[in-house]
Amino acid sequence: MDNSPEIYRVLGEMDIPHQVFFHEPKWTIEDCLRTPELDLTRATMPKNVFLCNRQQTDYYLLLLMPARDFRTSVVSKLLGVSRLSFAPLEKLPGMLGLESGAVSPLGLLFDREKRVTLVVDDALLAYRSLWFHPCVNTASVEMRTTDFLERFLPDIGVACRMIHIPSPEGV
Repeated sequence: MDNSPEIYRVLGEMDIPHQVFFHEPKWTIEDCLRTPELDLTRATMPKNVFLCNRQQTDYYLLLLMPARDFRTSVVSKLLGVSRLSFAPLEKLPGMLGLESGAVSPLGLLFDREKRVTLVVDDALLAYRSLWFHPCVNTASVEMRTTDFLERFLPDIGVACRMIHIPSPEGV
């Protein structure tokens, strides 16, 4: 499943400045952070976590700092939701138009039913730009954080819920 051409088309239509870098497949955030093509001095690549409630009726895409560990119980409390857990990977293609290893908020473009709530750790706001996979793990797209939050998301009809995930022991 490769929906990256649609991502590039939409970013172009929205006139959102962005850079695309192609690379070997990256399966984890740790792999991404070791990619020399990605300038991580002014930008970061968020860790993307697909979550759901126990009944699998509410879905969340959590974006957080790449090195940040988190507990689902903490995020559950911040969202006022009981018992969040990792969502089944087989839901990704139908809901976000992507496969495991390429999870990205750019996939919200394909959430036609608006079933996924985007949740963003406010620590990401410290970065001028963010890197995301364009729904495939063989490329990364850099765009300004403000363009992502104030142009891309509103233009595709997605609201963003900001939370503050506390750093463990001041990390």
